[in-house]
Amino acid sequence: MKRPAGPYSVVDLDLDLDDLEQTLARTSLHEELWVVARRRGVPQAIVETTRDAAAGDLAALTDVGTSPLDEVADAELPRATVVVCSIVSRVDDLDRCLSQIDALDYPDPELLLVDNRPTLPDDDPLPALLARHPRVRAVRAATPGLSAARNVGIRAATGEVVAFTDDDVFVDPGWLKGLGRRFVAQPDLDAVTGLILPFELETPAQVYFERYYGGFAGVRSYRRLTARAGRRLPGRARITVRDDTGEQRRIAIYGAGALGAGANMAFRRSTLVRLHGFDESLGLGTPAKGGEDLAMLMRLLWSGGVVGYEPAAVIAHRHRVEYHELTSQMRFYGLGYAATLTALVCRDPRHLIGLALLLGPALRSFVVGSIQRARGVGGSGGEPSFPRELWLRELRGLPAGPWAFLRSRAGERARREAGRGAAREEAERAGAG
Repeated sequence: MKRPAGPYSVVDLDLDLDDLEQTLARTSLHEELWVVARRRGVPQAIVETTRDAAAGDLAALTDVGTSPLDEVADAELPRATVVVCSIVSRVDDLDRCLSQIDALDYPDPELLLVDNRPTLPDDDPLPALLARHPRVRAVRAATPGLSAARNVGIRAATGEVVAFTDDDVFVDPGWLKGLGRRFVAQPDLDAVTGLILPFELETPAQVYFERYYGGFAGVRSYRRLTARAGRRLPGRARITVRDDTGEQRRIAIYGAGALGAGANMAFRRSTLVRLHGFDESLGLGTPAKGGEDLAMLMRLLWSGGVVGYEPAAVIAHRHRVEYHELTSQMRFYGLGYAATLTALVCRDPRHLIGLALLLGPALRSFVVGSIQRARGVGGSGGEPSFPRELWLRELRGLPAGPWAFLRSRAGERARREAGRGAAREEAERAGAG
């Protein structure tokens, strides 16, 4: 039986609190469903089913247990800053995002919007938008690029924990509390990432992305995880991932994207300061197109840091709607990944040893896994779960990554030198006066 390419209705269902029939009746539904099954608000599984088969398919989840939630008093939660970076290109989406972070179930969070537009239009919609959200403080980051914007947010933040999300996501009310509780429960954590769900699956492109890159990491987990690398090479290039029962797997540090993505991650501010922030040669808005979040996780683990993954910290992402947008995104992912590896080597040449030891097996595993998925191995009736073109586009983006990073770094250095020159001129004028 061929797996439909959409549309699906994404349905939230708490297995303990919600009645399935009532939930389906009050929701505008397609025949095909992706049911997000929760317990105590924490997602436990996604069930791909139909309206007629939903009851039977969900009955198999009756014994699914939830990850334990930490009982943490509000007074124990760390002071938190939420940073949203935006070029204010989708005002309605940004308005909705700010409304949701303003409604977070968290004691007095600091809310920062980083305006990353290089120039401001005459008919700027931002002042009116901010007037509707008086608790949100805007700061400017005129230097283009998501990393530069994130770094401005870090410098402006006053919280002990800095949480990042995007302006095109839908934030659960308990998202920030899920992150904050985890930092309290594990004081050794430097960063916590969370669970990313699909907001909608209305088009084939959105369904294909979810099947290929679900959760932005290829494999979505509903268990709490803790990841750390070894202290010396070659062990430093390997991450040990544990859950509450013990070690689950070991992966290359260059596969740290399996732990999370920039739309849903938080760091201790002291850790971000120690690592000198995000690499401004990477990220959207630069020739490298992305990778700044992945590079930060790799650098953190490489330096001996510890990363936690918390499924109770939930956001939903609206995937690319059009197929041509998705294929471009896949190429940029490949390009950004290669740019990230280049950046790591330029920052610390010891990564050459790690890459020599682990990149080959990691790439072979990626290619074999992608081919299997594209052929439908493990899928329904042997049907492909997404077009082969997607992983081919990602692979084809890889060779352009190193050159894109070098271009981006040259531009960053030129901006830095221009800034120093402007500062010297200003100082000379002040001295002459």
